[in-house]
Amino acid sequence: MTKAVIFDLDGLLFDSEITSFKIYKEIGDRFGFEFTLDDFTKNFSGQPLMRNVPYAIEKYHIPWSLEEALKEIDIIETRLLSEGIELKPGAKELLEYLKQNNYKTIVASSSVRDRAINLLTQHGIVDLFDEFVFGPEVKRGKPNPDIFLKAAEKLGETPENCLVLEDSEAGIQAAYSANIPVICIPDLKRPSEEFENKTVAVLKSLDEVRIYLNKN
Repeated sequence: MTKAVIFDLDGLLFDSEITSFKIYKEIGDRFGFEFTLDDFTKNFSGQPLMRNVPYAIEKYHIPWSLEEALKEIDIIETRLLSEGIELKPGAKELLEYLKQNNYKTIVASSSVRDRAINLLTQHGIVDLFDEFVFGPEVKRGKPNPDIFLKAAEKLGETPENCLVLEDSEAGIQAAYSANIPVICIPDLKRPSEEFENKTVAVLKSLDEVRIYLNKN
């Protein structure tokens, strides 16, 4: 029985994966390498920042140290975020439904706390969550199960009584490895059949999660 819902952040609650792509695209343009949306969805989407940045430095021979890269990425992202990031359709309505029906809710994101809380606050939904867990709080990022197991622990629920909402294959794998049922709402990329088979459903939008919960 589902008692708690665990939300990913980027690409699930917010249309922010395209912003992440734009960051790497801008860096590619600066240093003369091509960075495509396909590159992003295959190699970066759903992965923690501290995995992606060293990977990008090595793969594309970017002449920055890790510290320099993180500083530059923060500058670019701050500028892009100031232009606004949209909340995904149905997000607020789903959260209000969950609150009204006594489900526990938590954000489990590879992001850092300040960035995530700022986004949630800007859109007036931060108070609709009971708890939060972020990338720096766990040793291993997605696709390892650590962050979702930590989320269940914070909510005081067993994995089987939780439901994860994710958009990426890395997130699906993390939930599956944690033995937590997972629904995928694809963002930039629909999961492959291998990962789709690890979900309980693949839905078109967050609006459909309410229908799923009512039926199950």
